[in-house]
Amino acid sequence: MNAVIYCRVSTKKEAQESSLARQKEELQRFASDSGFTIYRMIEEKHSGYDIDRDGILEVLDLLKEGQVEALLIQDETRLGRGNAKIALLHAVHKYGGTIYTVNQNGELQLSEADSMVLEIVSIVEEFQRKLHNLKIKRGMDKAVKEGYRPQRNLSHQHHGGRDRVEVPIEEIVNLRHRGLTFHEVAATLKGFGHNVSKATVHRRYKEYVDEQSEKH
Repeated sequence: MNAVIYCRVSTKKEAQESSLARQKEELQRFASDSGFTIYRMIEEKHSGYDIDRDGILEVLDLLKEGQVEALLIQDETRLGRGNAKIALLHAVHKYGGTIYTVNQNGELQLSEADSMVLEIVSIVEEFQRKLHNLKIKRGMDKAVKEGYRPQRNLSHQHHGGRDRVEVPIEEIVNLRHRGLTFHEVAATLKGFGHNVSKATVHRRYKEYVDEQSEKH
């Protein structure tokens, strides 16, 4: 199993260098004894309360891309502390990774409190996903009810390749004139295969209105 070793100390003081070296040595020995293949070793000096860390973000990328399946750390505090730890535990689980620690000599066993919080986070995320999909469906249903026909109006058609990302301004104007909000326009176009944000819809529509005003 491919694994990434992650070592962290909280400061850049010289006194922390020995701690970092000890983590690397213990984790390499743990990986060897447990039969892991070390794909990469990442170390950094940064507070565990912060998730804006180049090293840990690289770890998440490796897990997300499927290049590694396991994350090896000395103990759970090396991953993070406080809310940052919970967020990172959730991200690792979401990307299908498994955390192993030297401290527990195996797979990380979470406390009952941490397990409960992660379960709540997962439930909330699932409902957010459902709400997002419902908003898209609502926008699509409203557009169709108002006479919008995506198969006739939208310029993106499948030709065996990927959908076009660019959204024609005519479609934004069309949906706005049918009474949809900027959020509903963005949600509707996403439902029809266009990756466009509410901010982009608003900006493109404003540019169109300004151009029309200048012409007249």
